[in-house]
Amino acid sequence: MKISVPEDTALGQNAHSDGSLDGGVRGGAVRGDKVLGYKWLGDKEALALASRTDTARLAQEAAHCRDLGFGNVVTYSRKVFIPLTQLCRDVCHYCTFAQTPKHIPQAYMPIDEVIATCKAGAALGCQEALFTLGEKPELRYRAARESLAALGFKTTIDYVIEVARRVLVETGLLPHINAGNLTRDEMLALRDVSASMGIMLESASSRLCEKGMPHYGSPDKDPITRLATLDLAGELRVPFTSGILIGIGETRLERIESLLALRASHRRYGHLQEVIVQNFRAKPHTKMALAPEPDLEELVWTIAVARLIFGAEMSIQAPPNLSPGVLEQLVAAGINDWGGVSPLTPDHVNPEAPWPHLAQLARDTGSAGKYLDQRLTLYPRYLVEADTWLSPKVQPAARKQSDGEGYAKRDAWIAGISEHAPSTELSLPFAQAKPAVATLIERCLAGEPLAETEIATLLRSRGADFGAVIEAADTLRKKVSGDTVSYVVNRNINYTNVCYFKCQFCAFSKGSGSENLRGKPYDISAEEITRRCVEAWERGATEVCMQGGIHPDYTGQTYLDIIATVRKATPAMHIHAFSPLEVWQGAETLNLPLTEFLARLKSAGLDTLPGTAAEILHDDVLRTCAPTNSIRRNG
Repeated sequence: MKISVPEDTALGQNAHSDGSLDGGVRGGAVRGDKVLGYKWLGDKEALALASRTDTARLAQEAAHCRDLGFGNVVTYSRKVFIPLTQLCRDVCHYCTFAQTPKHIPQAYMPIDEVIATCKAGAALGCQEALFTLGEKPELRYRAARESLAALGFKTTIDYVIEVARRVLVETGLLPHINAGNLTRDEMLALRDVSASMGIMLESASSRLCEKGMPHYGSPDKDPITRLATLDLAGELRVPFTSGILIGIGETRLERIESLLALRASHRRYGHLQEVIVQNFRAKPHTKMALAPEPDLEELVWTIAVARLIFGAEMSIQAPPNLSPGVLEQLVAAGINDWGGVSPLTPDHVNPEAPWPHLAQLARDTGSAGKYLDQRLTLYPRYLVEADTWLSPKVQPAARKQSDGEGYAKRDAWIAGISEHAPSTELSLPFAQAKPAVATLIERCLAGEPLAETEIATLLRSRGADFGAVIEAADTLRKKVSGDTVSYVVNRNINYTNVCYFKCQFCAFSKGSGSENLRGKPYDISAEEITRRCVEAWERGATEVCMQGGIHPDYTGQTYLDIIATVRKATPAMHIHAFSPLEVWQGAETLNLPLTEFLARLKSAGLDTLPGTAAEILHDDVLRTCAPTNSIRRNG
């Protein structure tokens, strides 16, 4: 799956004179997260949205666009909030996060306190550690410089790097770093200890930095500087988060210009995971304490415009704690993500706005017709291209925390180890499945074959769609097999665990004893195979299942001899044997076509072939986890 960065194209015949769109986008089918046929709004068309006042229609267009890319899923990340330092050299007029040294007990949060918080969060299912901090406080405050020196660091970023490394190694949580503007060296060092980073653009308007405006006196809020950091992140392949803050004195046109600046960077590099639309909240004891907050219509308008500008593939986020009671309207405007939500720590940037309870957030999302699913700080489409977007030092932790699609793994179930399957989604009603999934299910039940992309749609189903798929599968099982579940009494006989392939996922094969601490290599004799077959038959087994490693000394005759041994010892035993690789090896060593070698195996007494060792039939994946294997060899 590739992250596409489409060319700038106008809407052509889909744009009306009033600026509205047919259905919000050029219609197209969804394949993975790539929306076929959709073309982004050109800059002129995007700027024209500033004159749109039909907010309800804009929201409908945006919601349709969102559904093309994200279907019935709205995501969030379960996080802990780490305010590593509240000292900052900037003086934004609306901020209560930044403090002066005399108003806080310590300049920097101690590492031990950070680790304890992250471990407590992990126990509650958190998978993200959000690092938020003021920018370059050591340039303004002697207290910051002295505290850093006492900790053994020169700069705040040096301290962030070490704390994030400890969190990653000791807790397994994936750090997301909001550290403001960064140099190349700083970002490269942070890339090795984090899964993602971010910086809020807030606004691309330099007017807001003028005297009397909210960013006056805050050099790090210069939009040119912040956009340079954004581009640097793209150049260094850092999955990045950004967004705009509305209601701080900007115009609607300036919001669109800010969104277009973000889009331009993303189109160059493809690194923006999400765009946040955050509404200003007035806070006491700030210069903007009496400033009016944007109303709901203003927020809905901006969310819808952001969706139409970025299209169906970009995640558009709105913080749920800043708009309590109206979350359904935000979903209806085109968002697909709530951002980070913590069951443990408060929102230190907006302390007056507590996080919603996760159960209530799920209910509110469900009331909007969507399913709330958990993601990592790294979005799924970036995790599936981890070799591009993640440092090798971070990849193992990220993959361990994710499921097969790149979403957060929310349970401890492991195939072959866990005794009970998770049941949280197994009773969702069929009636809630979206029409496209319901149609595919009906076709399956009618015996109609599905195309590969349609099968993939069912495999990716979540929430009510997933419930519908398993309910339909159970219905089909009853139709085909009734309520009878069959089994066979068999014995597994692994005649060798020596294998010259080096599949990274295999815990069975062994190399030489000096290279391997997992167990001694073995190659059992024909006499031992005979003994095990006779013992199994006497205990009631009717089948032997036999597979082994790809032993370098084995030939096709070896496999024929194994069958002969079983047939002589237990003539009536059903022989279920040999992986695709073993069959390939046998044919190769005897210089026979596969079909001829299979015929010889059958004539010798082989009854059936197991299919369990085909394992992975996708070249890209196979090259990663089993580079010495190949689809050709698997037959």
